[in-house]
Amino acid sequence: MSDNSEARAEGSVTVIGLGPGDPRLLTESARAALDRAQDLIGYIPYVARIPEREGLTRHASDNRVELDRSRHALALAAAGRHVAVVSGGDPGVFAMAAAVFEAVENGPAEWRDLDIRVEPGITAMLAAAARLGAPLGGDFCAISLSDNLKPWDVVTARLEAVLRAGLSVALYNPISSARPWQLGRALALAAEILPLATPVIFARAVTRPDEALRVLTLDEARTAPADMATMIIIGAPTTRLILREGKLPFVYTPRSVAG
Repeated sequence: MSDNSEARAEGSVTVIGLGPGDPRLLTESARAALDRAQDLIGYIPYVARIPEREGLTRHASDNRVELDRSRHALALAAAGRHVAVVSGGDPGVFAMAAAVFEAVENGPAEWRDLDIRVEPGITAMLAAAARLGAPLGGDFCAISLSDNLKPWDVVTARLEAVLRAGLSVALYNPISSARPWQLGRALALAAEILPLATPVIFARAVTRPDEALRVLTLDEARTAPADMATMIIIGAPTTRLILREGKLPFVYTPRSVAG
């Protein structure tokens, strides 16, 4: 005979990185977590990347409701469900993992006792870098050009600091219909600090069927087209090109820096 005081089965939240697009780049651990999930939560295009199956309820939503998604996932887990929250690339890089933990910190105390895990994925800057060599081979950083969650003057202050420090820089969220000017401003700032011959990579939809790669100079990059599917890597002063006949060059940043 069952006891009404018997503890309900514990739920869980797993925040999963789906990688850059090619399903072969999804880790086995992430794939296993998706197979265990009863509920799938995420931005519409990312949820669409997961095949439907019996026993999986899908909850797709718009791009600007990260905290709402996180609270939904945690509430489902608190009710005993096993929930997968999906992000493209790595969930800890400008993605859902931070939103989930922000919701935990500001939510009901019982959410802190939930089984919450993060499954890493291959993020866009690593996939783009691997296509062309090792542009992130030395010290580097990643900066989001979106000012949805931070002021634009904070974005530019951080960008100027790392450019002057001589780091390679990966630019996430470079441009959108609502933010058509910010990439141009960022590259103009880079041109004030770096030589105009500095290599800049434009890597669009890496690992997907419509992948497109360009290696430009900083001077050329200032007027080159891009969209939200484009990862941009600005080389460091030490970044080098190895030219190849009829092919894109190899791009690499040496690990050594002269004293």
